Amino acid sequence: MSTDDKKPFPGKIPTHIGIIMDGNGRWAISRGLPRMAGHRAGTENLRRIIEACIDFGIKYLTIYAFSTENWGRPTQEVQGLLRIFQDVLKRELQELHDQGVRLRHIGRLDRLKPSFRKNVLQAIEYTQHNDRLILNIAFNYGGRDEIVCAIQKMIEDGVKPEEVTDEKVGQYLFTAGVPDPDLIIRTSGEMRVSNFLLWQGAYSEWYFPSTYWPDFDKEELRKALLEYSSRQRRYGLTSPSDVDPRANVC
Repeated sequence: MSTDDKKPFPGKIPTHIGIIMDGNGRWAISRGLPRMAGHRAGTENLRRIIEACIDFGIKYLTIYAFSTENWGRPTQEVQGLLRIFQDVLKRELQELHDQGVRLRHIGRLDRLKPSFRKNVLQAIEYTQHNDRLILNIAFNYGGRDEIVCAIQKMIEDGVKPEEVTDEKVGQYLFTAGVPDPDLIIRTSGEMRVSNFLLWQGAYSEWYFPSTYWPDFDKEELRKALLEYSSRQRRYGLTSPSDVDPRANVC
C-alpha cells in the first residue's frame, strides 16, 4: 500500500454509491479477447472496488450486476454470466464476510435455478450481521419493475390513496431501509440511466468516466469522489449564492 493510499480522503464522502459497471465487452474486444473475458475481468475488479469503498469509509454500495433486460442477450453470454456470478459468490463469500461486508439482493430471484437461488439466500443470511459495508447486488433488477412491484404490494396490503407518500413508497422498494444513493457512477463514458435506481436516484449526483469497468480502479474511484466533493447538492432548491439580494420577497 502506498503512502497516498493511507491518507484520509480530503473531501466529503458519500454515504451511498451506485455503480453501473459498464464496458466489460468493449474492454475485451479492444484487446482482441472474447466478451466473456471482459466479464471475468469485471468481476475481478469488483473485489478491488469493494476494498476501496471500505478504505474510503463508504457505507453502502449498490452494483448493477444483471438487469431485467439482460436476459435478451445471446443465450451463450447469459449462461456464461450466470456461471461467473455463481463462481464469484462461492469463491468470494468468506472473504467478504471477513471484511465485514453484508450482502443484500435487490431485484427478483425467480428466474434463477433453485440451487443458485438457495446459494444467494444463504449468503445473505450468512452476512446479515455485518455492517462495515452494505453491498446491494442488483441482479435481475429493473427500476421500472421495482416500482411496479411496489405498487402491486401496496395494493395487496390495502394502502389507501391518501396514505401514499414518498416515504410509504420507499418502504415497498427493494432498497427499503437503505438511504438513497448520493453518487451514481456509470463507467465506459456512456451517459444513460439504463433503468437503474429510477426512484432512488432522483437527486443523485452522476459521474460518467470514460474508463471501462475492468480498469476502474481505486484511483479512478478517488477521482469520482473528488468530483462529488466539489459539487453542491441542491435537491431542486437554490443555493444562497444564487439568490439575488436585491429581489423583493413577499
